[in-house]
Amino acid sequence: MLKIGDKVVMNDKYYVSEKNKGKVWTMRSEPWECSGTLVVLLEGKSGGYAVDGLNIVQEAQNDPLG
Repeated sequence: MLKIGDKVVMNDKYYVSEKNKGKVWTMRSEPWECSGTLVVLLEGKSGGYAVDGLNIVQEAQNDPLG
């Protein structure tokens, strides 16, 4: 489940402008329902953004042996 501080990118479920494609956003709220859609707040973006339009960024783990 998504939580505050998670890093996410916008997927292609909804229109994403060229400047936002591939941009990593930080979640600044817990998900909540707005007009039947689960949304969250993203740092640097006003208003809620639909959770199903986001993918969590998997951060690389530092491998001390690698």
